[in-house]
Amino acid sequence: MNEATKHATLAAAPAAPPGALRRYGVWIAAAAVFVALPHIFASGTAMTVMSLMGIGIIFALSYNMLLGQTGMLSFGHAVYYGLGAFCAVHVMNLAIRHVVPVPLVLVPLVGGLGGLLFGIVFGSVSTKRGGIAFAMISLGLAELVSSSAFILRGFFGGEEGITTNRTKLLHLFHWTFGPQIQVYYLIAAWCLLCMIAMYALTRTPFGRMCNAVRDNPERAQFVGYNPQTVRFIAFCLSGFFAGIAGGLGAINFEIVNSSYVGLGPSGTVLISAYLGGVGYFVGPVIGAVLVTYIQLMLSDATEIWQLYFGLLFIAIVAFAPGGVASLVMKHAPLWRARVMHRLVPAYLLALAPALVMLAGVSLVIEMTFRLTVKASEPSAMTFFHVPLDAAAALPWIAAAVFIAGGFWLFRRSWPVVDRAWSEAAAAARARSATP
Repeated sequence: MNEATKHATLAAAPAAPPGALRRYGVWIAAAAVFVALPHIFASGTAMTVMSLMGIGIIFALSYNMLLGQTGMLSFGHAVYYGLGAFCAVHVMNLAIRHVVPVPLVLVPLVGGLGGLLFGIVFGSVSTKRGGIAFAMISLGLAELVSSSAFILRGFFGGEEGITTNRTKLLHLFHWTFGPQIQVYYLIAAWCLLCMIAMYALTRTPFGRMCNAVRDNPERAQFVGYNPQTVRFIAFCLSGFFAGIAGGLGAINFEIVNSSYVGLGPSGTVLISAYLGGVGYFVGPVIGAVLVTYIQLMLSDATEIWQLYFGLLFIAIVAFAPGGVASLVMKHAPLWRARVMHRLVPAYLLALAPALVMLAGVSLVIEMTFRLTVKASEPSAMTFFHVPLDAAAALPWIAAAVFIAGGFWLFRRSWPVVDRAWSEAAAAARARSATP
């Protein structure tokens, strides 16, 4: 073959198949976002929040391997997160004493192996049953480990927990991991790696069998697969990734205590998965980001942020059972057809009275909290930087007007939104039908 033929052949060859670009483009974009975020949000608070979001994403996706993929509702998933964190912090302290030469970048893997080990031990018992029986067993194991944290003081450190110092481990490329931005990039790297690995698992035959066991375990057994074995493997893999999240948590906080294995983190990860949407891979990612932001930011705005958090969860479960991801995916055809802009005016029209109504509800909640729980303190308070007296009649009247008027205007906007949606959907169908 002469040089001209070679050049002609290379020019005619496609650079990359479109499917490959679509397959890897999402992960390249995700990596670019992880790299760019610290340059956009450079404050110390933002860096801490983003680090916790990365840990929460891994933890929520590991939980969704049980709930969303295999149909196992667990009330004690924090056990593997916490035990992985304890294994990681013990290895970190051994590395500081030069007993084991483990660099900090591999400590999350130690946490993952710890989560995998305990997943094998506890999963061999709990995965023998499915459904409600599995949920109750997981709750019992969570209580067992949580109570053991105050008994086995050598491993759990009692009430004080176990502390460490990440800067004293083996350095990598002169990174001491003292500055939070270095810890963020470590968490971001592991987060991206775990996301890719867990997504790849969903595309394997084993991932499909997990879905089969979730939907119809009897039929899966009929075609030759043991549902208990599938549940056990999924449980162990879920514990492995939860342990990685725990190891990253140990690195980030440099302290691990009994709260890591308590029911609090188990409830938080369950809410994260449901809030984002267990039916979609991206759902727990969205849920983890929202829950982390609400926990950290809303707690600075009000003392009763848990109440608002619970109300939000109830609203999502009641009005959007598929989670936030289902609402996003519902609009995907409109995005592809480039007709989404037709809905924006209608959505803004409905958003304004909805915010007024929510402001009225929040005002009632805050004034009630002030007059009951804070009854020993003066009734004077501020609401969105507006001073008012909770014992006076005018704020209550204003709250009632906000609630009633906002709901009435919000209700009047529904036909407008419905009409805009119908027109946008019709336009999207017309464009998709056009060759």
